[in-house]
Amino acid sequence: MNVFISYSPEDSEWANTLAERLRSAGFGVWDPETELYPGDNFALKIAEALENADAMVALVSPDAMASEWVRREIDFALGASQFSGRLIPVVVRPTEGFPWILRKLKPISPEGGPSAAADSVVQALQRAA
Repeated sequence: MNVFISYSPEDSEWANTLAERLRSAGFGVWDPETELYPGDNFALKIAEALENADAMVALVSPDAMASEWVRREIDFALGASQFSGRLIPVVVRPTEGFPWILRKLKPISPEGGPSAAADSVVQALQRAA
């Protein structure tokens, strides 16, 4: 299963921990930090990655909810059938901008930090596989 991680650069510590844990559990991971290079057509690369993903983990924080890119990625996942039951929100930091629809998807809480959240994501994706 290929997993797309949607997050703000300010949440890269959480994203890195999550990506490492997902890879060690046998998942393919598309992370913009390691997949995008200067000169790349970011919109095209992200669109291709979303089309090829089977699941999305959205890291939710005030910074992420202020990011146009993160919002677009989440909007895409909400409308794409391949993400049905496989869009997992992870609360990095509480935010008033948390979209109501993501609240309905039973977000993973930040309690226990990035490692505990990563373990919960792995378990959720294994159940969804």
